[in-house]
Amino acid sequence: MSEIVVSHGYGSSDDSVWFPYLTERLAADGHRVTVPRLPQTAAPQLEPWRKTYGKAVLDAGPAESTVLVGHSIGGVNVLRFLEQHDPKTGGVFAGVLLVATSAHEVGYDELAEFFEGGFDWERIRRSARHFRVLQAMDDPVNQPDPTEHVKLLIDGLHATAVVTPTGAHFGATPDDHVEVPEAVRLITELLAG
Repeated sequence: MSEIVVSHGYGSSDDSVWFPYLTERLAADGHRVTVPRLPQTAAPQLEPWRKTYGKAVLDAGPAESTVLVGHSIGGVNVLRFLEQHDPKTGGVFAGVLLVATSAHEVGYDELAEFFEGGFDWERIRRSARHFRVLQAMDDPVNQPDPTEHVKLLIDGLHATAVVTPTGAHFGATPDDHVEVPEAVRLITELLAG
């Protein structure tokens, strides 16, 4: 059994957007999906988010059979967790999927601290075998050019990206229950190595 640990986004929780769909689809294939409820989702703070997510990841099981997933600012949270992860002692994760994740600040003052100082791409890359990015061209958050974020993530992570013409932010509000089969496919690909 493989583990998938998801960091939800701003204002979301474990039963938001495409997480129930993801859980159902991957559980049917024998995988376990964990979506920890991060503290103060309406006013996220980097350190409590990183710690809560990190504990869930470490509790999940061995890194080599675990895929980390982040949606929106949750993807940035995954990156910040990986910056502090020591692959020598904690192992190298099977993969990382970032969905609708920004590569730099996009105008939400309350999320600015997640982007301060840029990213230590080299350290992040050492912590996982493979990286995937999923982005929609009509994403209302990663504007004016969603492909700019994709390019920065590809360059920094040596990632492979899937850019869809539609999909918006793959669930803009917590009660947007959407199906994202592309996320399931990419996670399955990461688990296969």
